[in-house]
Amino acid sequence: MRIIRYLKNAKVAVLLIVLLLIVQAFADLSLPRYTSDLVDIGIQQGGIEHASPDQMSEETYRYVCMLADEADEQTIRAAYASAEGDTNANAEPTRYVLTDDGAANRDALDAAIALPMVLAHYQDIMGDSAAMGEGASAATGDMAQAASFDLSQLYDAYEAGAISKADITSYIEQAREAFGSIDDSLIQQQAISATKAEYEALGLDLGAIQLQYLGILGAQMLGVSALMMAASIAVGFVASRTAAKIARTLRERLFEKVITFSDAEIQSFSAASLITRGTNDIQQIQMVLVMLLRMVLYAPILAIGGIIMVSQTSLSMSWIIIVAVIALGVVIALLMALALPKFKIMQKLIDRVNLVSREMLTGMSVIRAFDRQDFEEARFDKASTNLYKTQLFTNRVMTFMMPAMMLIMNGVSVLIVWVGGSYIDNGTIQTGDMIAFITYSMVIVMSFLMISMIAIMLPRADVAAGRVDEVIACESSILDPDHSEAAQLPAGADGLAVDFDHVTFTYSQGSDPVLRDISFTAMPGKTTAIIGSTGSGKSTIIKLIERFYDVTTGTVRVGGVDVRNMKQHELRRELGYVPQKAFLFSGTINSTIAYADESMSEERVRQAAEIAQATEFIDAKADGFNSEISQGGTNVSGGQRQRLSIARALASNARVLLFDDSFSALDYATDSKLRRALAHHAAGKTIIVVAQRIATVLTADQILVLEDGAIVGKGTHTELLETCPTYKEIAASQLSEEELKGGAAQ
Repeated sequence: MRIIRYLKNAKVAVLLIVLLLIVQAFADLSLPRYTSDLVDIGIQQGGIEHASPDQMSEETYRYVCMLADEADEQTIRAAYASAEGDTNANAEPTRYVLTDDGAANRDALDAAIALPMVLAHYQDIMGDSAAMGEGASAATGDMAQAASFDLSQLYDAYEAGAISKADITSYIEQAREAFGSIDDSLIQQQAISATKAEYEALGLDLGAIQLQYLGILGAQMLGVSALMMAASIAVGFVASRTAAKIARTLRERLFEKVITFSDAEIQSFSAASLITRGTNDIQQIQMVLVMLLRMVLYAPILAIGGIIMVSQTSLSMSWIIIVAVIALGVVIALLMALALPKFKIMQKLIDRVNLVSREMLTGMSVIRAFDRQDFEEARFDKASTNLYKTQLFTNRVMTFMMPAMMLIMNGVSVLIVWVGGSYIDNGTIQTGDMIAFITYSMVIVMSFLMISMIAIMLPRADVAAGRVDEVIACESSILDPDHSEAAQLPAGADGLAVDFDHVTFTYSQGSDPVLRDISFTAMPGKTTAIIGSTGSGKSTIIKLIERFYDVTTGTVRVGGVDVRNMKQHELRRELGYVPQKAFLFSGTINSTIAYADESMSEERVRQAAEIAQATEFIDAKADGFNSEISQGGTNVSGGQRQRLSIARALASNARVLLFDDSFSALDYATDSKLRRALAHHAAGKTIIVVAQRIATVLTADQILVLEDGAIVGKGTHTELLETCPTYKEIAASQLSEEELKGGAAQ
């Protein structure tokens, strides 16, 4: 999937997360075993862990050694050493204490001493009718019956040589046959009971032993819990940081790609869709990446660990886990089949809501002017309702997941208790083992639950990743050349000639040309004006000079160099552009005018504002050039916005100035003052003006008249009045006869 590819540059972080998750899983899976030990050893066994006692009386030691076979007897004798008792100095040692070597081989010692310890213990309690009465369990009765010989007499005979080790072994075999099918684990438990009785006979404090064990076990559980918490926090930190870093990189790549797009790519995606892709889609990716790193990686580690621990706890009940996993698979498959198709169309519906919202907010004044509030509300309601219904359907489907999972989990718990109860009654497992098995089963089920949840979220995130990748992978139709010819531009010149050489342009293949065989030259120090009816291609000429689009045929040259043979930033630093729609960025008036160079001097900023006739309203503001400008310049009038936009272009010190109908919001007096200041201060620069008003172009050195994408007239105002009917018609519609004559005379 696309979203996983984003992690290829975060291999170190992923490896660190995996290691931390292994530590967390180890700690998480250790706790059920501690709980089992708490119940089985800490409570049921009184804190006594081993069948082999830490110390025992001399009598018990002799009996145990006698009842063990030769190999086990050697193990027992090697594990214990005599210690002085509390009797008089002439007495033999009365206690045998476990040595360090014995403690190091405790498991082998437990296996060797268990049965002899049980036989010795039950011989001591043969007379206890409560233990051997009708209320005794079958296992205890069998053990008592097996131990129904007199150990003291047997030991005396053994010491005297009347009976051999082989005879003792035969007694042991009879005892084993009497035990029948009793599990070795139960023999170990009975041996622990014998050890407990031995401690009591020696006068040891059994309560202190139990409290000591519980204290140590509790400290271990707290330590493991702290380790698990630390690992979980570290995983969350690294995963969140990694996902945020990837999201930041994606936003940077997306933005870097978008700013290289020509107008064609921007229009093909739409601004609303690009905003959605840069915000909502990347947010979806970031959220799923966090879950991917925290849950998807953790789930299989936890599931595998849980399966291993289950196999060590009780293989006889493993079939319950298989049934639970199959039930989970059926539920997940059903939910995914219902929800996935809806997830795939949800992002497009969000696009639609954003598009309608953006149009409504941008065109609010138009909506109010035409009293179309109800219509726009209905349009937004339709887009919002479609998204709402889709989200409602997916949410309703997803609401079934948790109850279904909880039903399966609780059903598994009940089944384990039911089956485990019979196993406990048969002596196959202990109570703590059943508790641990329930916990491990829940761990495995929860692991599959985590995987299922992320599996449902992944397709939506994959759709979002595909939408982001679509933008990043899109190649702009305007590309920089491998070798720039910008060095061939005339150095030190005030202006640069702009040449159109038989230029034809179409916005898309197969459509009608917007410009047809356009040829003209705009000379430095001269003003070239372009006029024509709406849709005649005036603004397109400016966009071709700026190389917002590339010509279909022909050549556009600036300073004698084809614009396609210069890098875009090299070309545009020579051009001062004032767009048809004056757009201002948020900031101050000073930062707005100095947009081309943040370090621009205040003197240069003021000079540009003076030429643009903007100082009058700027100085009238309380903060002057430090006055705030809102996004889009909505807190200034249209004329002020145009003048600030013109000042921004003039402050760039570009050698070619492009004005795309940039004087339309100015009154005639301001328009006239601005053009005079421009002629004075921008002398030597190449000026190209697109205008609708004849008054704006009267004094231009060269006027181009466009009609249906072709030049139908070229010359001065006076020349065009005589030679170009189209220009004369436009002029007559705007100027009186006297003004026409005055313009011609001028």
